Amino acid sequence: MGREQAPGVCEVLARPRRDTFLVFGMPLIEEDEIAEVVATLRSGWLGTGPKTREFEARFAAHVGLPHAIAVNSCTAGLHLALDALGVGPGDEVIVPALTFAATANVVCHVGATPVFVDVDPLSANMDPAAFAAAITPRTRAVIPVHFAGRPCDMDALLAIARRHGVAVVEDAAHATEAWYRGCPVGALGDVAAFSFYSTKNVVTGEGGMVTTARADLADLIRIRSLHGLSRDAWRRYSATGYQPYEVLYPGFKYNMTDLQASLGLHQLAKVERFWRRRDAIWQRYNAAFAAHPELAVPAPDDPDTKHARHLYTVLLDLDGLAADRQGFLAALRDEQIGAGIHFEALHLQPYYRERFGWRPGQLPRAEHIAGRTVSLPLSPRLSDEDVEDVVAAVGRVLQRLRR
Repeated sequence: MGREQAPGVCEVLARPRRDTFLVFGMPLIEEDEIAEVVATLRSGWLGTGPKTREFEARFAAHVGLPHAIAVNSCTAGLHLALDALGVGPGDEVIVPALTFAATANVVCHVGATPVFVDVDPLSANMDPAAFAAAITPRTRAVIPVHFAGRPCDMDALLAIARRHGVAVVEDAAHATEAWYRGCPVGALGDVAAFSFYSTKNVVTGEGGMVTTARADLADLIRIRSLHGLSRDAWRRYSATGYQPYEVLYPGFKYNMTDLQASLGLHQLAKVERFWRRRDAIWQRYNAAFAAHPELAVPAPDDPDTKHARHLYTVLLDLDGLAADRQGFLAALRDEQIGAGIHFEALHLQPYYRERFGWRPGQLPRAEHIAGRTVSLPLSPRLSDEDVEDVVAAVGRVLQRLRR
C-alpha cells in the first residue's frame, strides 16, 4: 500500500480489537510445498538424498556461487565454517554485540574467544571502525551479521579483513534476498551461512545453507557436516548398492533431510513474490508509524543495496512513554498482536559476562538499541486486514502509554 491509500488516523484507531491472536513470524506454506513433502514421504527417501542435492544446486544458483551445502541450521553452518577455516583454541573471532546467541556460541564451540564490537546506530550492523579497533594478532575471523536483512558495509569490512588476513564468515540468517552493490549477500566473504527456520524468509522448519566460492572449504564442510564420512556417503544405500565409506574427520550430524528440502525447493522459487509482499507491508508500516514521535521506523535502505525485509524493527522513545519496553509488548499482546525482540545485547548475557568479563556500558550503541527495539509482524502470510490490525493496535497502545 502506498501512502495515498493509507486510511486516516481516526479510521485506523477505530478498528475493533482482534478476536484472535496474531502470532509473530508465521510462515506461508502453500499447497505445492505440502504436496512435495507428501511425495517425499511416499518415495521412502526421507533423509539426505536427491531433493537435498537439488535444493543445494538451486540455492547455489540463487547466490551465484559454485558451492552450497545444505545443513540442519544456520548455527550448524556457522560452526562448520569456523571449523573448516581451522579456527580453534587461542584464536579470536570478532562478532557484533547485537545478534542472536548462535553467532557467538559457535565461536565457543570451536574453542575460540568471541570478541564483541559495537554497531552502527542507524543500520544496527557491525561498525567497521569498531571491527578494525578490535583486531589483535590472535584474530582469525570476523562474523558480520546482516541484521534484519540489511546488508553490512561489506566494502569497508572486507578491506579491513583482507589487510589483516582475517577470514570473513557472513551470518546471512536474515538475508536470503539481500544484495550489496551488485552482488548477492552470501557471496561476499569467504563463506556464509543462511537460516531456513520457521520465521525466516525461506522456510524448511529447521535448516540452513552454507555457501562459498572456495572448493577447499566446500569439501571440508560437506564431509564434516555428516560425521566426517567420505563425500557422497548418503549414496551408500542407493540403487547402486551399498558403498563403503571412510571416516576422514570426527565430524558432526548437521545434514539436511529431503523432507526439509522438499519445503525449501518451493519456498526458494517463491522468494521474490514473498519479498514483494513483505516490502508492501514494510511501506505501509513506514507510512503509518512515521507520524508517531514515540517510535523510530527503520533507517532508509542504503544506496545500491537490496534489503531482505526479514524483520521490521522500531525503536521506542522510552522517555516519551509511561511504560518500559515490556509494558509496550504486554499492551500489544492485550491487543492480540504478537511481537518480538531482536535482540538483547549478547555481551551482557550471563554466560558472556561471567566467562569473558563483559560489563554494561562497554558497547553503548548496541546496548541502546537492544533496550528499545521491538519487531512487528512481517510475513507474506499477513492479510491486508492483519496489517491494518497491527497499525491500529500500535496506534492505540501509543495513545494509552504516551506521557
